[in-house]
Formats: sequence, C-alpha cells, structure tokens
Amino acid sequence: MPTLILVRHGRSTANTEGLLAGWTPGVALDERGAAQAAELPGRLAELPLAEIVTSPLQRCQETIRPLLHARPELNPHTDERIGECHYGDWSGRKLAELKDEPLMEVVQAHPSAAAFPGGESMRAMQTRAAEAVREWNARVERDHGADAVYLMCSHGDIIKSLVAEALGLHLDLFQRISVEPCSITAIRYTRLRPFLVRLGDTGDFTSLVPREEPPGDDAQVGGGAGAP
Repeated sequence: MPTLILVRHGRSTANTEGLLAGWTPGVALDERGAAQAAELPGRLAELPLAEIVTSPLQRCQETIRPLLHARPELNPHTDERIGECHYGDWSGRKLAELKDEPLMEVVQAHPSAAAFPGGESMRAMQTRAAEAVREWNARVERDHGADAVYLMCSHGDIIKSLVAEALGLHLDLFQRISVEPCSITAIRYTRLRPFLVRLGDTGDFTSLVPREEPPGDDAQVGGGAGAP
C-alpha cells in the first residue's frame, strides 16, 4: 500500500496571534509560514509524488502552492475530511482565554470524550480523517501502484489523530504527539499494519532550545506555532 506524506500547513496568522483558528475564514500564512512553504519543494524534491490532497482551508492551500508551482504536472485534490477540527463556538477565540474553560481539561486529558460547543467531537474528527486516508490509500494504489507516495496537507490535530490511529494509540493519548508548522510526517501503509517512518520533521531544531518561559504541561490545541 502507499506511503502517505502528511504536511502540516506553515505558520499562520492565527498561530502567531494565539488564536484557535478552526474553520475561521481568511486565516493566511504569516511571513515565516510563507517562507516555510517556499522551502517545501526543495525538502520534497527526491520524492516522486503521485497525488496531492489538501484541506480546503486557506492556510493549507497557500502552503502547497509553491510545491504545485514546482510540479505543474500534479493537480491538487481538496478533501474536507482532512480539514481542521470544527471547534464551533471556540473558533477564533484566544487560547489564553480558553485554557480556563472546564472543557479544556477534557480536551487535554480525555479527548475522546471532548465535543466542542456548536462544533464536532474529537472522536468524529479522527474518524473522518482516518476514513479519508483509507479511501485515498485505495485510490492511489489502484491508479499508481502499491509503492506510490502521495501527500496530504492538513492541520495539527488532524495529523496527530492520524498518527495515533496508525500506531494503534487510543485517542486519549494523541495529545502526547507534537507536529510543528510545515513539519513532515510519513506513514507507510501495508496490508497488515502501518509504519510511522517520520514524525514532525522540520529539519530545524530551534524549537528544542530552552525558552525563557517554558511551554507548560498542556498540549497545544490546534497544533501550536512552533519555534519562536
């Protein structure tokens, strides 16, 4: 079965403003995010990509634009199932304000029970994304062969949930996974089991440098902004 390259979108204006973007329209890449996107074709130059699938949200569309320019033979496919979690009433709010919401403790410690007011549950988010991957795996294998490589550009929580699903981890453990903006995660699927072969690879270790203000114990809902 194919190998899936998961790319999180580059750093966005919502990331730098500390907002939980969700499906809020008009969330673009910031200057650093645009630079990250511009580097993506070089980072993936050795990979013979068979297909490109992307979330419909602007920040993902902008992230893959340089890659599509470098590979004009590829036509992107948009799939809403790999779009960001529907955070409902939380969308567009500051993460600093949301940390005191009682639901945030559930999101952090028991995400399989978390459902966002006016939005969807994290369990439903994982289910739709995993179904999309299974269907695309079958389509890519049918059209390009079992050894094909294809790419999906998506969002932090979506990618984390797909990694958890591939590793057989309960969704309640997915907050232990971290994927930075424009990071590359690769999962090789086989008939019996998936193999996680890359996780959150950016080629940049700046985010590991100790900070004056430690990041804290909670997971970054939505994925975080990456290195400062």
